[in-house]
Amino acid sequence: MTAADPVPGSHTFRTVDSRVVYSGAILALRVDRVEMPDGRIAEREVVEHHGAVAVAAVDDDGRVVLIRQYRHPLGARLLELPAGLIDIAGEDPLQAAQRELAEETGLAAREWSVLVDVALSPGFTDEALRVYLARGLTETERPAPEHEEADLELVRMPVAEAVRAALSGSIVNATAVAGLLALSAAGAADLPLRPADAPWPGQPDALLRRQAARRAAD
Repeated sequence: MTAADPVPGSHTFRTVDSRVVYSGAILALRVDRVEMPDGRIAEREVVEHHGAVAVAAVDDDGRVVLIRQYRHPLGARLLELPAGLIDIAGEDPLQAAQRELAEETGLAAREWSVLVDVALSPGFTDEALRVYLARGLTETERPAPEHEEADLELVRMPVAEAVRAALSGSIVNATAVAGLLALSAAGAADLPLRPADAPWPGQPDALLRRQAARRAAD
């Protein structure tokens, strides 16, 4: 390394310019031109996506509530945690999680905490999600389901069995795998969890801001 070489980890990746290639309801694709450490400019494609929340809801018998849902891109039904997008500007993530749990399972919970935050694929998208742990489950009103949610199947599974399903490849949804393994690890080591209102600095909002600006311009 010479005196002119940058110190590893010190470069500022400055975005020289940016253009939007596509903007839709749940994602946008932009192309950024970014300054690299060697001074060259490289293009980086970025998928902007709404933030999301998921819920590892555990009942009094130690079973986690899963849903089996059809996912069209894979053409298959997957076992997942109840989850959904934060696609309303200003919506609190915890309120979004409570809404999704009620809509997909007909359940509410007395106790909430943050289980884990996940950047799903940071190589090309800002998509991130927060997984909550919910306990003290009770039944609540469930709105009439629409689209794929009209075909949801509820599955209650002991946590250890769900973890084995993730490790065996029976559960492959990234959110579910992350949430179940975090749930197992936290329980095994008796680790403290963050409060339900803990800050979430990685929550994406670029798409929501873009959509709000577009509506304001119309």
